[in-house]
Amino acid sequence: MRPLARLLLVAVLLLAAAPAHGAPPRWTWPLSDSAVEREFEPPATEYGAGNRGVDLRGEVGEVVRSVAAGRVTFAGQVGGVPVVVVDHGAERSTYQPVAAGVRVGDAVAAGEPLGRLVAEHSHCAPRACLHLGRLAGDEYLDPLAALGAGRFRLVDPDGPLPQPPAGEWSGDLGRPVAGPVTSAFGMRVHPVTGVRKLHDGTDIAAPCGTPVRAAAAGTVASASFAGAYGNRVDVEHGDALTGYAHLSAMDVRPGQRVAAGDVVGRVGSTGSSTGCHLHLMLVVGGTPVDPLG
Repeated sequence: MRPLARLLLVAVLLLAAAPAHGAPPRWTWPLSDSAVEREFEPPATEYGAGNRGVDLRGEVGEVVRSVAAGRVTFAGQVGGVPVVVVDHGAERSTYQPVAAGVRVGDAVAAGEPLGRLVAEHSHCAPRACLHLGRLAGDEYLDPLAALGAGRFRLVDPDGPLPQPPAGEWSGDLGRPVAGPVTSAFGMRVHPVTGVRKLHDGTDIAAPCGTPVRAAAAGTVASASFAGAYGNRVDVEHGDALTGYAHLSAMDVRPGQRVAAGDVVGRVGSTGSSTGCHLHLMLVVGGTPVDPLG
């Protein structure tokens, strides 16, 4: 991006600020993939080099969704770059390059479409990617922290499958729902996107509406719509986290304590899904691992 365009973009993002009035909810992923091309690298000076957000891998024409509920404060071009800004109260999220499908003043819910990813002005050229920003006032913050403290890491498609860090998890998981495994943990071609990537959990087939039970005792970290994961519940278990995705209903709230076997939701087919099933995840030390391994 040219220096003048960069300065114009910074100015627009700051002018789009609104007075803080409460903390934002936990963010959901704006794209169907959770792959990070480039992490947050705050510049040493106000206009210095760096990465003021994160670059997320995407596809040209892919729907870009709001990370949280809020109101659109900017939807247009800055120095030729199509940008959308959403105010969430205490913080704002920014999206580029995105051809807006919303207007200034529109109220949006978490997971609601904002527009579509375009190829021009990609930070990852020649590949397409979304540059997602997070601001509080005039301060740039790490979007990955709002997306779950960087629980997900890039995995080399040609490398070995990730293993849990030594000594960080020795707990036993119960089966959250009865049914056959229809897609195991590991590298695969995604049935919806056609992209070869890590399938970061295990799919268990069951009728929609079947109760989904906590695999272990813990505290609910989040219960919200999460882009391609659909309705998703995350439960923290000390050094580990279990995730339950594509739910038709969520029966818990963040901060709630659950015992092993407590119902956390119902099997569904929300998000990027081809039928009724549970996508069960286990994340240990920031790395997704086989929940049934």
